[in-house]
Amino acid sequence: MISRRIFLTVFSLIFLVQKAYAIGVDEAVEKYFSPFSDKFSQLIFVPVKILGAEVPILIFLMMAASIFCTFYFRCIGIWGFKHSLFQIFHKKDTEGHKGEVSTFGALATALSGTVGIGNIAGVAIAISLGGPGAMFWMCMGALFGMALKFCEVTLSLKHRKYNPDGTISGGPMFYIEQGFSQIGHHKTGKISAYIFAIACLLGTIGGGCMLQTNQAAQQFIVITGGSNSFFNTHCWIFGLCVAIVIGLVIVGGIKSIARVTSKVVPFMCVLYALACLTVIITHFTQIPQAFYTIIHEAFFPKAVAGGIIGSIIIGLRRSLQSNEAGLGSSPIAYAAVKTNEPVSQGFVSMIEPFLDTVIVCSMTAFVIILTGQYLNYTDGISGVELTSAAFQSVIPFFPYVLAVIIILFALSTILSWAYYGQKAWTFLTGENKKCIIFYQILFCIFIVIGSSMSIQSVIDFTDATYLVMAAPNLLAIFIMLKDIKKELIEYCKRHNLIFKMNKVWFKDEQ
Repeated sequence: MISRRIFLTVFSLIFLVQKAYAIGVDEAVEKYFSPFSDKFSQLIFVPVKILGAEVPILIFLMMAASIFCTFYFRCIGIWGFKHSLFQIFHKKDTEGHKGEVSTFGALATALSGTVGIGNIAGVAIAISLGGPGAMFWMCMGALFGMALKFCEVTLSLKHRKYNPDGTISGGPMFYIEQGFSQIGHHKTGKISAYIFAIACLLGTIGGGCMLQTNQAAQQFIVITGGSNSFFNTHCWIFGLCVAIVIGLVIVGGIKSIARVTSKVVPFMCVLYALACLTVIITHFTQIPQAFYTIIHEAFFPKAVAGGIIGSIIIGLRRSLQSNEAGLGSSPIAYAAVKTNEPVSQGFVSMIEPFLDTVIVCSMTAFVIILTGQYLNYTDGISGVELTSAAFQSVIPFFPYVLAVIIILFALSTILSWAYYGQKAWTFLTGENKKCIIFYQILFCIFIVIGSSMSIQSVIDFTDATYLVMAAPNLLAIFIMLKDIKKELIEYCKRHNLIFKMNKVWFKDEQ
């Protein structure tokens, strides 16, 4: 059965090659898909005026939700951080626990969905548009987002669905429906769950698919001749190669994806971290100045549209795209964990925004700022080419190494989002094998489309779909906050986590 599905996927993609060569894919994609992307993003980013600057309503609500949850759970990202690390590295006996993958396997899959192009190109985009100060607001978004991540992952495991074939389905689609039903709004819950599932599919196409292959293609063009490269006008061929590799993996489901990401994610993170540290150490004496630049520009930005508010919005948009806290995407992967304690994985998930944005994104930002390359890219949006130039100024051959890293980042992120999209698809259509094959082929086609689009169109489409996902997800979290708190207190009692400070905070429930 698996062999047949692989054959169908590859055959469909080969057929796509013939069509693509005949009509000129790069031109067709830019002509027909980009206008749709632009109109869609304009519809979603409805602004309100705050201190004279236009702020997208949903961005404002995302940050407000993150701050509220952080204080509602008494800064859980701080007092629960040690326990999060313990859950990852402590060997647990999961015999008899329901689930498909290990704690680390789920974390690796979720991290592969967040640690990707956003950490390389996304940071560069934030700095090129919002200046170095945007990085400060990216980190703030991640630190407050840890509490949101805890909430959504806990709910995902608590309300996951066990399928007859032994697989598990979970994520906001299920707890959104449950949450609204608890307050007597069954129809609203079902409609909201469907809205999330549809938005998740669009998010899969945007940030999980097209953005990744787009930026990987751009770096591949850089190392194969730049504007003179054959791939400069034939990006779709690169996208097609990526699509075939992805198609061969996703037919194996979450276990296959977890096996691949468990090996790829640690390797690519270590490789990228070593490269960043090389550049940072080379400019060691300039580190204090870089810190000052980031903090100063965060509150007194130069030439940023909207001033400080503009810098905050740019930083938060990129933070959202990078760590996905509040979107409801990674809870889909965590739902498959072998555990009988939903809160335990909630703690584990808080490490994700911290590693992704506070650590990896910050390293990228320091590379760009320490080398001063961001000063050379002030005429418009700059993605992976800015990061590449920053590394190249210290390590001349690094664009080739970066191409490998970016392709690995892109592949791992695409794999995770392929799974997210598939679960959203099966929520809408049912666990039907033919429907799943159709989705997998469609997903691979959009990999090819993404490689041929302009970066601005891809980013706007991505951000818009992410915010649509966040809206029903945040509503469900707020409805079920008391349930989450109850689960947390019971868990803390079982694991002796009610230490002195926490006793004061939760004294009314004991």
